[in-house]
Amino acid sequence: MRGNVMNKLLKLSAASLLVFTGFSVNADTLSDVKSQGSLSCGVSTGTPGFSNPDSSGNWSGMDVDVCRAIAAATLGDARKVKYVPLSAKERFIALQSGEIDVLSRNTTWTATRDNSLGLNFAGVNYYDGQGFMVKKSLDVNSVKDLDGASFCIQAGTTTELNLADYFRSNNMKFKAVTYDTSPQTKGGFEAGRCDALTSDVSQLAGLRSTLKDPSSAVVLGDVISKEPLGPVVRQGDDNWFNIVKWSLNAMIEAEELGVTSATIDRTSTSPGVQRLQGKTGKLNEHLGLNKDWARNIVSQVGNYGESFERNIGMSTPIALPRGVNQLWIKGGILYSPAFR
Repeated sequence: MRGNVMNKLLKLSAASLLVFTGFSVNADTLSDVKSQGSLSCGVSTGTPGFSNPDSSGNWSGMDVDVCRAIAAATLGDARKVKYVPLSAKERFIALQSGEIDVLSRNTTWTATRDNSLGLNFAGVNYYDGQGFMVKKSLDVNSVKDLDGASFCIQAGTTTELNLADYFRSNNMKFKAVTYDTSPQTKGGFEAGRCDALTSDVSQLAGLRSTLKDPSSAVVLGDVISKEPLGPVVRQGDDNWFNIVKWSLNAMIEAEELGVTSATIDRTSTSPGVQRLQGKTGKLNEHLGLNKDWARNIVSQVGNYGESFERNIGMSTPIALPRGVNQLWIKGGILYSPAFR
């Protein structure tokens, strides 16, 4: 009798764990996405250059392009995406609970997030670091000049911990003024509720471009952390993890091969290009996708470089250089694992 009771308790505990974490041993996100006819993608509440809606509600940005690439690979149509705006506090719960299929929301890959939240990071679509934006009128040249200053910060991010670590290690003090969303931190900064705004450098560049007077603020040269940003999925569905990972890799590989949205359908004798086009290889079978899955990504979304340049490149108001996000063959650290 006692053994039966213990067995029931163990089963209940296991069931409770599955409910709590949102996992399923039979998870099949690809089938769910195909069944609903669209990809549910978690994005930010508004980060220029990464995930930001226009006045008509059309989303664009580097993170949005990852969503579009996954939709192109799985559904054959990059437009079949349902964008779910999430604050930093909401994002992981939405993914764990199954509200979204993938999170593509300027999210930093950390050991704690990777090992304790039941999540998998599927790669890096932007290598970043935490920086600082100040009003020019403050007349400071370095974060070391900001001892005792107040900082507008988005709650629920690595930004808070990085700032505390940096100031403690340098025997400096600060006051945190926290907000739930990135647009709110910008509003607090513009309203003079803090001396400086701290976030990822890419996000600061985006926010600065939307200030009423962008020339009134400057992003300092100090970078105090490593912030590898990328898409995230739930643990428990390895095939979906691989689909998201290789959708991003397809964009990177295409740029390295010199293939663009305009040239993906051109006849080529290159084995690498032929694999991207779906003419050779069996990667699609391993992923459970159609042969033209990677071709659809490049044709409809473009390669990584195309996405970078149209969203945050030097010709945009954000004007970010490629830097370390350049291909490895051009001095950066970006490359896809072997696409074969």
